[in-house]
Order: sequence, then structure tokens, then C-alpha cells
Amino acid sequence: MNWITKFIKPKIKSLFKKKLSDNNEALWISCECKNLVYKDELYNNLSVCPSCGFHHKLTSEERFKIFFDNKKFEILETPLPKDDPLKFPKYSEKLKQSREKTKQTDAILIADGNLDGIRITVGAQNFNFIGGAVGAASGEAFIHGIQHAINNKTPFIFFSCSGGQKMQEGAIALMQMTRTVLAVNELKKNSLPYVVVMTNPTTGGVSASFAMLGDILIGEPKSVIAFAGRRVIQNTVKEDLPEDFQTAEFVKDHGGIDLVVERKYMRSTISTLLSILLKKKEVQNISEVNEESSISETLQKTSKAV
Repeated sequence: MNWITKFIKPKIKSLFKKKLSDNNEALWISCECKNLVYKDELYNNLSVCPSCGFHHKLTSEERFKIFFDNKKFEILETPLPKDDPLKFPKYSEKLKQSREKTKQTDAILIADGNLDGIRITVGAQNFNFIGGAVGAASGEAFIHGIQHAINNKTPFIFFSCSGGQKMQEGAIALMQMTRTVLAVNELKKNSLPYVVVMTNPTTGGVSASFAMLGDILIGEPKSVIAFAGRRVIQNTVKEDLPEDFQTAEFVKDHGGIDLVVERKYMRSTISTLLSILLKKKEVQNISEVNEESSISETLQKTSKAV
């Protein structure tokens, strides 16, 4: 037993580490279509496979760089609650590893910048951080982003990419569903546009809360958008499901989202939508001012008559 522990296990671990380091230095990336894609070619194409059009996952910062004007943005510092509130086994170690891997404190980053000259607040989830799972820290980051948008009167854009809530935080993670929904409600009370882009995957508690509340709901091509998994549903209904079940295209065709937009058209599409939504807000504000002035004039005339 000591021989296995001392010699065999370390040898196996070293082999895995070597394989991972070799993959990091590789010039090619394997795509879903089973083709090898030159890494630089993929990145120059916004991480979209030139052969099959598969949209590869982006980190939060990669998302910001391709979305903001001239790749210029400011990442906002967000509140960071106490780690591992339930003392879940090995969770602290997993957080540490994810932070080292992603250089993020949690799955959600919030940034401030411009899109075609329009100042916006943008949030994005990084799937590499424990599957983009939402816990207390992600909830605080999302709410902070909403508050920043309200304070600065900017539209709020969010790129979702998550498997749902963190099981390691139990009810605390589930509570973030309610808190984020209330935050979105405050944004809408202030008549500020809220646009959600659902990337692959957007599932579980994220799709059941803030991700589905956008004024405009957009999906990236072939993204999985769902609550429960395909196998769970199939085993429940005991029927075969369509091949494209739970894809962005399927959800759009059944009225779940508004648009399916390729990554290369995302900036121009959202810019156009924001210009329309913000123009509508200006018209509403003018009509409200005119209505208030007409009411005040009527009251003044009435008081004079009396």
C-alpha cells in the first residue's frame, strides 16, 4: 500500500500534469465538429469555429474585449461575502483552484464601458469558475452591477453562462434567485433597458431567475437554454425528444426568447436595440413632463378661477 501511495500515484499525477501543460502550449484546438482548429485562427474569429460555426465558451474578460468599444472597459470591484459559509467538504480548496485558474474572485464580473458611444454596464459569467455556478458572491456581483446601472442611468447587459446555483452553498445559493429578481425589478422601475444574452449553457436556477427577465432575450447559436437536463425530462415524460430540443433555435421557435444572434453580429444588434429602447425612454420622459406641465397649468387656472 505504501509503495502504491509513494510511487505509483505521484507518477500518475505527474503524467496528467504533463499532459495538461502540453495542451496549454498546443497550437491546435479540438472543436465539437471533431476538426482541429488553429488556435490563433479561432481567436481571430471570436472563438467561433470557421468550419461548423460552433461558438466556443469565452471568459468574462474575453467577452468584454470583443464587446466594448476599442476593447476599453473598467472592471468594477464587487462585494465578496465570506467564503464557504456552510463549511462544505473541499469547497474552499475548489474556490482557491478556480481563482488561480481564472484570475477572478467569483464566476461573475461586472464592467463599465461604451458600446458604439452608448455608456453601458455589462455582466458576464465565466463557466471555467465552477461551471459559472451562482452563490452569494455571484449574487452580490449581479446586484452591484444593477445598482451601478441605476446610479449611472445606463442600460444593463448580461451574458449568462451557467449550470445553475452552487450546491455547496445550499439555501444561500437558492436565495440569490429571489435577490437577483428583485434587483432586476428595481432596474425596470427606473425604466433602464435590460438585455440578456444566453450563451452555452444557460440552465438551472439562472434560467429560472434573472436570465429570463430581460426586455430582450438573445441566444447564441446552438446554446443550451433550459432548466432541467434533457435526460431528466426524457425519463419523466417517457417520450423521445426532438434532436434540437433545448437549443437556442428550438427555444426561439417556441416563443422562449426573441432572437438568435451570431457572435460577430452581437455588438451591432444590441447597439441597434439600445438606440431604439433609449429613444423610446426619451419620448416617454418628454410625454411625462408635458403631462405634468399640463396638469400644473390646469391646477393654476382652477385656483385663479376660485
